[in-house]
Amino acid sequence: MGAAGPGGRPAVVTPDGVLTHRELETRVDRLARALVAAGVGPEVVCAIALERGVDAVVAMSAVRRAHGAFLTVDTDLPPQRVAALLSEARVLVSAAGLAERFSVPGPTVLVDSDSPDAVLPEGEPDPRSLAYVSHTSGSTGVPNAVLVEHRSLRSYLRSAVRDNDLGPDTVVLQLAPMGYDASIRDTLAPLLAGGSVVVLPRSALLRPEELFAAVRAHGVNAVLSTTPSFLTFLSRRPGAVEALRGVRLVATSGESLRPFLAAGGRALLPGRLVNQYGPTECTMTSTRHEVPAAPEDADLVGRPIEGVVVRLLDGALREVPDGAVGEVHLGGIGVARGYAGRPGLTAERFVPDPFCVVPPGGTGERLYRTGDLARRRPDGVLEYLGRDDRQIKVRGHRVDPAEVEAVLLTHPSITGAAVTPATDAQHRTYLVAHVTGEVAEVRDAALRAHLADALPPHLMPRRFTRLDRFPTTRSGKVDRAALAAGAR
Repeated sequence: MGAAGPGGRPAVVTPDGVLTHRELETRVDRLARALVAAGVGPEVVCAIALERGVDAVVAMSAVRRAHGAFLTVDTDLPPQRVAALLSEARVLVSAAGLAERFSVPGPTVLVDSDSPDAVLPEGEPDPRSLAYVSHTSGSTGVPNAVLVEHRSLRSYLRSAVRDNDLGPDTVVLQLAPMGYDASIRDTLAPLLAGGSVVVLPRSALLRPEELFAAVRAHGVNAVLSTTPSFLTFLSRRPGAVEALRGVRLVATSGESLRPFLAAGGRALLPGRLVNQYGPTECTMTSTRHEVPAAPEDADLVGRPIEGVVVRLLDGALREVPDGAVGEVHLGGIGVARGYAGRPGLTAERFVPDPFCVVPPGGTGERLYRTGDLARRRPDGVLEYLGRDDRQIKVRGHRVDPAEVEAVLLTHPSITGAAVTPATDAQHRTYLVAHVTGEVAEVRDAALRAHLADALPPHLMPRRFTRLDRFPTTRSGKVDRAALAAGAR
């Protein structure tokens, strides 16, 4: 690990060894040539179906080198879920013994392939071409594919390096699972800075004693992607203070940081603590807030990063004054192209910026309607106030309860389904599924097994309630507030 020169510095560190930046570049170019030979180029989506480790890092970088677009897949998800995620992919990047589990219309390229005669494209990819595809929860039971362009990814990674002071001495622990956009930040930002990323098996990340040992052994000094609930879980384990002493940056996102701070968690982190906010549709992060040593009792998400515009608007798309509550609309370079194959939903969520002056014959800028509520304080800092629709955050993932309801309704004994959020004593949000039908004799384990065929773990309800009928509002809609109150 002490090799001289920039190329000899560690790039990817795993329990099995170290890959230097020079070795990583060699492997990336080799795989990129194989991808080019397989027809990968602008607008071609490559599904990366690999276990956590060096190969996944190589594949992500190689697709970018070939000027294609990547779609990372969590290989532990149910087959039905994976099949839905792969709908946009045309090429599969995988490994021997794993590739046969996945299917795409085009060729499969093994991660150790090479095509020496293939010519790599020169320069950077076209800024307006597709960089990656990520997914959000969809109300139809099918996840929505978000299309993010190279200009958005490039701008964000540069901001992440600059704003977080990443450099050649940065050692980042990769926490986010493959298949989620936070893993892109975990992987590519430290490499762009000339630093290194430590990749551990998922099982090690869930065992605090192993995680803490790895942090000390590899000199981890930065965490770019953790949820407040996971940070709370770690902070309450023996050895946390000692293990986190050398971590000079912890960046959280995905959930409210307020419960962690209210419980005194800030004192456990001697370094910088950054609260990040931003949806998948706006390239991971739109605002950031440096949490002081004595934090306020408020959910502060900070100010926009470079290239991002934040507008707080009322229902008529008029800007609200400072201190007033408005819906967060995000604009600027981070705004995604839209949802694949969902023109109606794209038009609904991605709207013209009414404050942008459009030149004759030109195209106006767009805003993404987040569904989040916030107010801007006199100092320009945004205070997050929750959502104005049904989507919630569970373990850092944005969840549409309707997606869980759609799968529940495919069970032969269920005639009605409604999913509501609840909060436990540790301020963690979880899902409660309320069902009607011939379900008195259907055990919770059977319902979970049915859901597990199609849904990832974060969409799994913790509790099930069985009802003869749902309470309704005066308009005849399911009274979700009454359901949630009755489940407490």
